[in-house]
Amino acid sequence: MSKPTSGDFTKTAGWLDWYTGPSKPKFQLPAGAVDAHCHVFGPGAEFPYAPERKYTPCDASKHELYALRDHLGFARNVVVQATCHGADNRAMVDACLSSGGKARGVATVKRSISDAELQALHDAGVRGVRFNFVKRLVDFTPKDELMEIAGRISKLGWHVVIYFEAVDLPELWDFFTALPTTVVVDHMGRPDVSKPIDGPEFELFLKFMREHPNVWSKVSCPERLSVTGPKALNGEQAAYQDVVPFARRVVEEFPDRVLWGTDWPHPNLKDHMPDDGLLVDFIPQIATTPELQRKLLVDNPMKLYWPEEV
Repeated sequence: MSKPTSGDFTKTAGWLDWYTGPSKPKFQLPAGAVDAHCHVFGPGAEFPYAPERKYTPCDASKHELYALRDHLGFARNVVVQATCHGADNRAMVDACLSSGGKARGVATVKRSISDAELQALHDAGVRGVRFNFVKRLVDFTPKDELMEIAGRISKLGWHVVIYFEAVDLPELWDFFTALPTTVVVDHMGRPDVSKPIDGPEFELFLKFMREHPNVWSKVSCPERLSVTGPKALNGEQAAYQDVVPFARRVVEEFPDRVLWGTDWPHPNLKDHMPDDGLLVDFIPQIATTPELQRKLLVDNPMKLYWPEEV
């Protein structure tokens, strides 16, 4: 059954709703594991979608997110501002404030934000801002504006999350390497996994991480990157084999600078909607030892988002 979009909104045609009734993962997450990349959508009637949005999703509430957290065996979440909400962070902030301290946030902000508003976000649990360079998802923001924002949030100890596609890294390199904060790359910079792992495109990304110890990477979203699958559906325990070597390479070379998240409710997927339980079962394919799994899922996200507890 199609999931609703509440309020005065009509869901984008062909929208893939999040998966109902995900399986229980066979992989047991380490105690204290953090889902370090997920979103909330609305609900539209309570938290309206932004007028400048490029898509209108089905609702995906904090209650549904936290029920999924408990079902999969995570202890905490990092809720990343979804582009369908623009720079209106209310839904994300509400999710953080409702979490009993178990969620932190990543916001989208504009240059016009006041210091008091930044402090209010910090008090709610926000610890980073996201800069999106994927052209089909957002309108262009001038780099001087982004750099000004980065300078301001660095004073709060926040980091910058960057979302871009692999082909755009060369032109963005100078900007990224000038950022004054920890920098977290979403989804390994979206490599083309049909290209060789030792080819120039992915090698440039590894060089970016090697030469800049402030750069971290999320090794998430194999369902977005995979070309040949198999898909995380129907009990598949060896999903997304074409993505495994890329993610494993990053985890093994930079074990202290990697994060993982479900990406629930998986905005804008076109091909299929994965079973989130089977996505969790992808983790031991890329973090192959208990030590690597603990760093990826517990130690690293805690260091970045709950440093006061480490």
